[in-house]
Amino acid sequence: MFKSFFPNPRMFFLSVVVYAAACSFAWYSFNEQIGGFLGFDLSSSEPVIGLGHFATDSFLLFYIYYITCCGLFAAFWFWTANHPWQWWSVVGSMLILFSTYFSVQVSVALNNWRRPFFDLVQRALGGSASQGADSIDIVKAETAIASDSSALYDLVLIFAQIAFLAIFVYVITRFFISHFIFRWRTAMNDYYTAQWETVRKIEGASQRIQEDTMRFAEIMEGLGVSIVDAVMTLFAFLPVLWALSQYVTELPVVGVIAHPLFVAALVWSVFGTGLLALVGIKLPGLFFKNQRVEAAFRKELVYGEDDPDRAQPLALRELFANVRRNYFRIYFHYMYFNVARSMYLQADNIFVYVLLIPTIAAGAITFGILQQILTAFSQVSNSFQYLVNSWTTIVELLSIYKRLSSFEAAIRNEPLPAIDQYVT
Repeated sequence: MFKSFFPNPRMFFLSVVVYAAACSFAWYSFNEQIGGFLGFDLSSSEPVIGLGHFATDSFLLFYIYYITCCGLFAAFWFWTANHPWQWWSVVGSMLILFSTYFSVQVSVALNNWRRPFFDLVQRALGGSASQGADSIDIVKAETAIASDSSALYDLVLIFAQIAFLAIFVYVITRFFISHFIFRWRTAMNDYYTAQWETVRKIEGASQRIQEDTMRFAEIMEGLGVSIVDAVMTLFAFLPVLWALSQYVTELPVVGVIAHPLFVAALVWSVFGTGLLALVGIKLPGLFFKNQRVEAAFRKELVYGEDDPDRAQPLALRELFANVRRNYFRIYFHYMYFNVARSMYLQADNIFVYVLLIPTIAAGAITFGILQQILTAFSQVSNSFQYLVNSWTTIVELLSIYKRLSSFEAAIRNEPLPAIDQYVT
């Protein structure tokens, strides 16, 4: 699955983690020194509203830093482990990471836009309410209304610009990722078909090469992008949520703690992830067995098309009984899994509001800050809840991974895993 597309997968992915951690540490520790050396001014801490967010000195420095780090990493692997798919697997992965990070920064730009827009909405609505009760200078009122209207139109135009940029980046990213994933499937297909004489007698060999590689590629297209997006969202929004925690002084029940929103998002998300992983622990094995019993039933029917002695009613009844038994097991385990998942997700919808009740009741934040907090908390919480939101898809991917791992074990003349030796 990975050897066919990536150079020396074990060392490659280990080096990705270590190198990314080192580069991230260097960036967050010394970006001001690096920027000063290159002549960039990183002293401004005020967010830029609009497309200028992506052209600040901080962003320009990041572009240079990212390209330099990626160039060094790619050159190392091109030199040490030349691979026929290296331009797609190594350089393509870097492009996807950058594009995903840029898309997340679009969300950050929109979050920066929320405070001035909704604060202006709050002020305008408050002014309208006071005009109905108080006698105020008409000229000043009309001037204020015209000023607010102009500012609102300007902010709506800025939103449209950011939104159009987001659409463009999303479309280009998805187009490239689709080609990236199909190249990965092509690499797997070439690798497995080259071993056809060795694997053709393995149960479901044709299905594993054609269907399992296709489904693996399709799931990786969605799931792989989702996990990259989740990680990049954390990098972008954790500092935002950390900074916004200054507006929240205490939490219900817990009371006053440092950086309450950050801590609450972390604890709540880890709890949900652990809960769903524990409740759904049996599902990957059941899905794997389901693919095997379905393949056995289908294989007997195919043999029966050419051999009148095969696919007899008794044999088909027994094979289909295995199919039915495994499906009923899946239905049962999914029942309590869906109960736990639905209850958690419903609670998640109101969790941040519960946290903010003391702050809202005290009038300690404006409407714009409230919108920023809700968005940032949701982004961080959803990123931490990656397993919660994607568990069903992860289960299917794990079952496919088990099938292809067994397939590769047979290619290497190794014993099959225990789960692939029994139908039930």
